Amino acid sequence: MRWAHDRARELVRWLYSVKRWMYRGGRPGTLARVMNRMSEIQFSAGLLSPKSAATLEVPGRRTGRVISFPVALADYHGERYLVSMLGNDANWVRNVRAAQGRAVLRRRGRVPVRLEEIDPGARAPILRRYLAVAPGARPHIPVDRHAPLAEFERVAAQFPVFRLTIDPTG
Repeated sequence: MRWAHDRARELVRWLYSVKRWMYRGGRPGTLARVMNRMSEIQFSAGLLSPKSAATLEVPGRRTGRVISFPVALADYHGERYLVSMLGNDANWVRNVRAAQGRAVLRRRGRVPVRLEEIDPGARAPILRRYLAVAPGARPHIPVDRHAPLAEFERVAAQFPVFRLTIDPTG
């Protein structure tokens, strides 16, 4: 039985390294882009996907062209949050900041939303919840999802968190 447990841990480590390789340099490579496109279509339709999965659309900061990508929404204390698994330099984070937080969330329809960046001091419990609902992000955030909150506080400034609210002016 111990052997099976060790093999499972080895497999998880290998899968995590593949996932990190797919996003080497902090950007999705070709394979990650293809897989993200498939997830984007699936999540937008709300078919065979977790309730926490959706697609976010935000205008590009340079071109203004709408960029869309799959996201996992973390629910925490009755609010919904987006987390950048790739950190502060992720393009979508820069685009959201340039758009003053205006975006569109797609899941069985389109909903204009506002994304409000959360102060790093308040991010730790949200990051822990995010890792619980977004297994694909676990290889990118250097904290075990079961770690104490202090471990999440240590890395919180590196991973932007945005509170998602419906934009009534949208």
